Amino acid sequence: MQNMIVLGAGAGLFVFVLALFAASRCVRYVGNNRVAIVEKLWSGAGSINDGLIALREEAGFQPEVLRGGYHFFFPFQYRVHSQSLVTIPQGQIGYVFARDGAPLAPTQTLASNAATADFLDVRAFLSKDGQKGPQRTILREGTYAINTAQFVIITRDQIYGLMLNVNDGELFGQMQTVIAGRGGFEAVVIKDSSDQIGIVTVHDGPALNADHIIAPEVGTQQSEAAHFHNSFQDPEKFIAAGGRRGRQLQVLVEGSYYINRLFATVEMVAKTVIEVGHVGVVISYTGNDTGDTSGEDYRHGELVARGSRGVWSEPLLPGKYAFNTYAGKILIVPTTNFILKWEEDTVGQHKFDENLSEVSLITRDAFEPTLPLSVVVHIDYRKAPLVVQRFGDIKKLVEQTLDPMVSAYFKNIAQKKTLIELLQERSDIQQQAGEEMRTKFGAYNLELQEVLIGTPRAGRGNDQIEKVLQQLRERQVAEERVATYEKQRIAAESEKALREAEAKANQQTAITQSELSIIVKENEGKAALRQATQQAEQTRMQAKAESDRVRLIGEGEAAKMIALAAADAERITKTGLATAETIARQAEASGGAHNQLTRQIVERLAEALEKSGVDIVPRIQINTGQDHGEGTGGGPLAALIGMLLSQKGQDLLSAGEADRSVLVTQKEG
Repeated sequence: MQNMIVLGAGAGLFVFVLALFAASRCVRYVGNNRVAIVEKLWSGAGSINDGLIALREEAGFQPEVLRGGYHFFFPFQYRVHSQSLVTIPQGQIGYVFARDGAPLAPTQTLASNAATADFLDVRAFLSKDGQKGPQRTILREGTYAINTAQFVIITRDQIYGLMLNVNDGELFGQMQTVIAGRGGFEAVVIKDSSDQIGIVTVHDGPALNADHIIAPEVGTQQSEAAHFHNSFQDPEKFIAAGGRRGRQLQVLVEGSYYINRLFATVEMVAKTVIEVGHVGVVISYTGNDTGDTSGEDYRHGELVARGSRGVWSEPLLPGKYAFNTYAGKILIVPTTNFILKWEEDTVGQHKFDENLSEVSLITRDAFEPTLPLSVVVHIDYRKAPLVVQRFGDIKKLVEQTLDPMVSAYFKNIAQKKTLIELLQERSDIQQQAGEEMRTKFGAYNLELQEVLIGTPRAGRGNDQIEKVLQQLRERQVAEERVATYEKQRIAAESEKALREAEAKANQQTAITQSELSIIVKENEGKAALRQATQQAEQTRMQAKAESDRVRLIGEGEAAKMIALAAADAERITKTGLATAETIARQAEASGGAHNQLTRQIVERLAEALEKSGVDIVPRIQINTGQDHGEGTGGGPLAALIGMLLSQKGQDLLSAGEADRSVLVTQKEG
């Protein structure tokens, strides 16, 4: 029984000792994946006077943390708070909030880390005047053994910190929400395909001067290592370079940027794209004030060099520009021809003419038409800044200057023309307007290419112009009908000629054959005629030759016969003088001497011809058409008989008698 009591007392003492040992916290184990924050409950150095972290062995949270393993403490003096390691996932950002440190300056939003940014060494951080509050330096991906009593680390998924009171969780949760709303837990990524730039607004640092609306660029030279802030990723160097809070002139282009969103927020805007056929005139809201470059003749404002405040004298050519649209404005000016249409229901591509309508006219004959117009305009790209400085933008130029000028010009033209003249002389008016208005446009640094005039229209409810036009149309229709009828007549005649030609063509073979036959017959007739003529001529020549031959032969024979007859007569005379008386009587009995002579001659001639064998009548007789007798021939026999019967014949006969007497005498002798 007594042993049982002793054993029970020993067990109780052992339990008491174990409980006392546990309560003393003199031995603690820290896992290798955790850290331990030591809180000193009491100290001979007393409590800390200010702050949270005890740097001089005072009671309070100690700056150093415990890593994995067993750690031994003086009993009942320390409390150990086990915390997990701080892990920042890849591609994310962790924000640091310091509970202890120097207070922020009135102009500061975030704590400066210029002296120290070592969040693993609390003692060094505080000894180098590290400031409390949200820090400018951020944590990149990795695992950190951080004293979360001093530093609260805020990530997208978790808040790492030793919550000292019940409101701490809510406070840091709000901070996490603010950062998440700014997209602050991820890097700023600008892709090439997005054609965007980042406009940066800095929330820390000195304020801007009153004459600036945007902070100038600072710390952009990599050669200046002390001030190069690498696109706002190093806030301390940005501040050291003279950077100021507010919207920045410098922009972010393609790339990834790890920026503290509590220090600077980023707004994504589209790049400025200037298409081909356009230029961009820059109106800069920031920069230095420089001299005017527009020249003495330009009196409508100043043009400044690129980078200065004002209208830049050099426009931006086609391309993409990372232009900060908060630092200035780019007015896109077309450099190709664009059309301004004075038509209420029509709007051009650039919409400069969306407020223009037809020009109201009053003609000389009191008609009130409206005239639609189109004006082709060109702006020299080098003169685009002059136009913008003078008018503000192209639309104001159109509405405040070109519209009243063009309308007044055509109103003046219409007052001098009747409605018919306005319709019929449109081409001349258009050409005249182009020539005269080209000079007017040139005074505004514009180039007028063409003026195009539409058809005048009547106002609503007014049909007088339509009546005039109807009359003109009817007149034209009548003229066209006359012309049509004339054309139809010509066409009918042409068709007739065509039909005749076709019929002739169809019979062309027969016509050709007949014509050739006629020509052949004519040629045959001419040949036959020529042949007949030649034959007749040949016959004539032969007949003539034969006639001459017969005539000569006859004459010879006749002469011979005459000579013989004369000789015979002489003989008879000489020998038959006795019979003369008888003959004379016979002659008297026969009707006279003449008849007797004729009878004798004929008898003698017949006798001579019978002996000679000469034809009394020639086989070929040629009639020369010179016969003087009726029904008498023209042969040699007739001639001979006529001659004999004539006085000449009688003389010849007498001569023959004499010759015959001579001959008889000669013969006798």
